[in-house]
Amino acid sequence: MQELKQFFSTEDRFACHSGIELVDAGPGWAKACMKIEAFHFNGARTVHGGAIFTLADFAFAVASNSHGTLAMGINTSVSFVKAALAGTLYADARELSRNAKLATYSVMITDDAGDTVAIFQGMVYRKKESIIPHKS
Repeated sequence: MQELKQFFSTEDRFACHSGIELVDAGPGWAKACMKIEAFHFNGARTVHGGAIFTLADFAFAVASNSHGTLAMGINTSVSFVKAALAGTLYADARELSRNAKLATYSVMITDDAGDTVAIFQGMVYRKKESIIPHKS
């Protein structure tokens, strides 16, 4: 699991660029956070939906790849239920179902007060290869 955490903390460059940090992960779950910065805001001065989606998608990616098998998102949806304005956002991804080819996940995005900001659901296709390339 440590190798997976290291992989996502360094190799997911878009998440790193967005200020997302992996807090913890285990088989079928992941927790991540994103401190809200000025560049996360949209024209309405709330956190951009794309930034919230990116946080959720990162936690989804870690959770779905946590079994070591390369998992690629094939369907996602997000519902925004509260505006985010300041502080830190948290993503808690949980596996709902998994078989040899498909797996589904739910990600709750919350703010510092523990209020739900967004609800994300996603499905992955599980490939045969390992998520982490083996070194020669």
